[in-house]
Amino acid sequence: MEEWVGEQWHRLITRVAESRHPQAAVRLNQVRHGIGLFFRALGGDAGLQLEASEATPNRARRRWLQKLAGADARLYLAWRDERALRLPPEIACFDKPERNRDLYYWLAALAAVQTGKDRIGGESDWLSEQQRLTRRVLQRYPGLRARYRRLLDAHLPQRPDASQLPSEEAAFERCIRAALREPGSVTACPAPPKHFSPVPLWLHPSPPVATTSAVGASSDEPGAHGGEQRALDDIGRRQAERVDEPDSDRGLVTVRMENIFTLGEFVNVDRGSEEEDDLERAETVARDLDRLSVSKSGAAKKAGLRFDLDLPAASEDDTVLSSGLRLPEWDWKSATLKPDRCHVVLMQADRAAACELPQHLQPTARTLRRQFQALAPARVWRSRLNDGQDIDLDAFIRYASDRRAGVAVSPDRLYRELRSGDRDLCCLLMADLSLSTDTWVDDHHRVIDVIRDSLYLFSESLAATGDRFALYGFSSRKRDPVRVHSLKTFDEPYNGTVRGRIEAIRPGYYTRLGAAVRYASRQLITRGYGRRLLLILTDGKPNDLDQYEGRYGIEDTREAVVAARRAGLLPFCVTIDHQGNEYLPHIFGHGAYVVIRKPQRLPQELPRLYALLTSFRSD
Repeated sequence: MEEWVGEQWHRLITRVAESRHPQAAVRLNQVRHGIGLFFRALGGDAGLQLEASEATPNRARRRWLQKLAGADARLYLAWRDERALRLPPEIACFDKPERNRDLYYWLAALAAVQTGKDRIGGESDWLSEQQRLTRRVLQRYPGLRARYRRLLDAHLPQRPDASQLPSEEAAFERCIRAALREPGSVTACPAPPKHFSPVPLWLHPSPPVATTSAVGASSDEPGAHGGEQRALDDIGRRQAERVDEPDSDRGLVTVRMENIFTLGEFVNVDRGSEEEDDLERAETVARDLDRLSVSKSGAAKKAGLRFDLDLPAASEDDTVLSSGLRLPEWDWKSATLKPDRCHVVLMQADRAAACELPQHLQPTARTLRRQFQALAPARVWRSRLNDGQDIDLDAFIRYASDRRAGVAVSPDRLYRELRSGDRDLCCLLMADLSLSTDTWVDDHHRVIDVIRDSLYLFSESLAATGDRFALYGFSSRKRDPVRVHSLKTFDEPYNGTVRGRIEAIRPGYYTRLGAAVRYASRQLITRGYGRRLLLILTDGKPNDLDQYEGRYGIEDTREAVVAARRAGLLPFCVTIDHQGNEYLPHIFGHGAYVVIRKPQRLPQELPRLYALLTSFRSD
């Protein structure tokens, strides 16, 4: 009864104190695709990602009822940095969904016209900067004037009455109102006071600095898999730290209560197993915390939340074949190609036992082999061979004539043989074996399992056509080392040994994709074929523990792809990342990538995609 009364009281007081309009809320995931196109169409930086912003403290004065309910202590605003355009995960400022949707597009327009020179004065120049951005948008895109006026008419009545505010806050509030009505009209205004009401129509006055806190961990932890999982896709990347597992026999009684200061402070206490499967409560706490503390537990989990945390897995090393290759890397800030930046280690699972194709793939493999054999080039006679299935009559007549004429000739190259025709092409497939491939796509398969099956069926298909192909995998731990796993070289036949190496692939570390593209390009450039296809199979965007996270990795990969095209290669990306449409056009260009919406379909779709890319024409 006490719990029921408390829950009803919480709902009542929260609803009364609520200043938002949840019934008209619009979520970022609902408009993500349209916002991305709109932002880039207005000239926004194509290299920026579209991500959910983090909650920041609300600097407005709250009513006593809001304080009692704990409402509006934090809020979501929009801003952009060198990595991403960050928009609120949900907008419910207005009582009409179309207004909340309009606000998403308006904020994207402000960010599209913002440049690095706009943030000169920091927060003290915030009001002037937002006026400049607003005027810039309205001048360049007059069609947005009506949208801005609708938003302004809906927002101004929500702002506090300046007559009821302290003098300093009242003066600043009057400046905000005037700047909203007539952007550019306010040329002199006091610095922002300690408390002032946020302006959802403007970008954040002092956005937090984007940081990534990386923590090591093992993917082989007990209880690391299984159970129900939920991915929080509408929150930004969370900072994390590794802590020791609290003692399970200790409770809250053993903790000095004066040490518990805030929700965001880690306290080494086991909260009890009865709460472990409460995903709703865990999700609420996860959204409120600024920094997550992660510990290793020996108990198998019943349920869990999936976060974008930098927690690398330990991986058993293969045999090192070569460790002396150095590759350059593109620094987008200085626009320079830094030589010998990445150290590539070539590895191979030599201890992997040869094996047959897995039983569950054999029916699909038989179908694909029949299809690819039917599409392979026609068989042709190869003449003037030292050995063959038939006599080459033209060569034999020439030999007999020369002998009768008294010419000394050797009885060589007098045979011919019917062989499969060759196509003037080759393909190298580079597969992402990073830590993220250890996640689950359904109740039975992980991403790494889907990639493994894809490599099997891809190899079976290409072996049926006789096309030359090579298989590699990669992962990285910063720029040294970048681990490249050799599964099949161009000169090796596809056999049980190659299948054993494919079976041995495991999730590795991180995704330094630019280095992988450069390594694959070097292998392909040496092949003397008319068409050289570079297939990249991945499940996410480039990232690593160092500055490679975010914009740096995207720009480096883009530069590597551009260099590959200049060398005459055909790079093409296949991803199962449902957010791939946001960053892949900038990296590979339109028409040079594909997003597989259902990861389980990747093994069947990859060979068919290869068939479309190569057109199966005899060259």
